[in-house]
Amino acid sequence: MPAPQIAAHTIGAPRSDCRAMTSTDLQSLVDGPIFAPWVRQLALRVVERRDDALLLSLPITPPHVHGGGVACGQTLMSAADTAMVLAITAKLGAFRPMTTVQLAISFLRPIAGDAGEAFVAARVLRLGKSLVFGEIEISDAGGRLAAHATTTYALL
Repeated sequence: MPAPQIAAHTIGAPRSDCRAMTSTDLQSLVDGPIFAPWVRQLALRVVERRDDALLLSLPITPPHVHGGGVACGQTLMSAADTAMVLAITAKLGAFRPMTTVQLAISFLRPIAGDAGEAFVAARVLRLGKSLVFGEIEISDAGGRLAAHATTTYALL
């Protein structure tokens, strides 16, 4: 089944003083030293990038499956947090230090441990001078919504 596409929401215009970051630029951040080594082990891959949103692929592998046979919540929360950092970075046009102020997630359905992959769509809702608000949807390989999160980040 093909990867889902990011919903066609447009929230504001890109900042004209920043160059557009490509999917390759964002993938370099995922694979580079910005994120902790264990976050890089999630093996997230940038699938699609739009002005205010980003779609990542999250491989569902044995280290991220708990005893109940489904993807563990800690993996999904880490993927959601990482996706939003990337969506904010893309919106800003470059990485800027930031910290998570709030991350609230609702798990709507389990993702089977043998699902192969899940998709993480992060969208910037509002980019302020010091705070950024966003939302993340995590879907299983069949496109069914498995988790929904809202976030607030402080730009440092």
